[in-house]
Amino acid sequence: MNNILDIDVSAEKKRIVSFLKSTFAEQKIDKTVIGLSGGIDSTVSFALLKETLPPKNIIVAHLYYFHPAFSTVEKYVRHCNIPPENIHLISIKKVVDEVARLQGIGTSEKDKVRIGNIAARMRMIILFDLAKGHQALVCGTENKSENLLSYFTRFGDQASDIEPIEHLYKTQVYQLAEFLHVPQEIIDEHPTAGLWHGQTDEGEFGFTYLEADHVLYLHLDKGFSVEEIEAQGFTNAKKILAWRQKNLFKHSTPYTLSTN
Repeated sequence: MNNILDIDVSAEKKRIVSFLKSTFAEQKIDKTVIGLSGGIDSTVSFALLKETLPPKNIIVAHLYYFHPAFSTVEKYVRHCNIPPENIHLISIKKVVDEVARLQGIGTSEKDKVRIGNIAARMRMIILFDLAKGHQALVCGTENKSENLLSYFTRFGDQASDIEPIEHLYKTQVYQLAEFLHVPQEIIDEHPTAGLWHGQTDEGEFGFTYLEADHVLYLHLDKGFSVEEIEAQGFTNAKKILAWRQKNLFKHSTPYTLSTN
């Protein structure tokens, strides 16, 4: 089953770079700002940007809450000749904690999610302000799996001007990462939004991206029923699709009157 999500990585890289170049040209903007978490999605997005724009036109920001997780990706960024003045390491802890204090947010499981949302939105504020200062587009780093599962903070990590990998499932992003020679340490890291200590994407889901990608592809792209997918050995099919269903509201807001 793994090969149903295989992509032609060389052709995909060319297609994305062509899309990026044409978009920057159409918008008459030749600079970009990207938030680099140190994870695979943002690093792959950065690797595609460096094939698109000169290094001096790429501004990167590592916006950390706990502690910097930038050492591996920083070597990669510097190896790509991004000027030092274009690299911003910024702690968001003080401002996020102050907002949480003012809101009376505590330490419960629900409160952790609220703090995580504040952190994601604070990153968005900084990225868009950097973009305004540099007359740049904010490059997002969302993949198709996250989008279909609505695994994002509204007006936070979903906010962007341009998305290079949103059409790729997470497992396809890994394929592209290998082709683009993303550092192996980054490829081997457990995916995490870095919203609280010990947080991982798959730990929150209760299923893996590998399984989710196949289930989502078979159900949404190929029209297989849940029962047909379960019969192929994907025992978490109902759980994965239930996760998608409960979070679909994120794609429906804001609710508005329509003239149609």
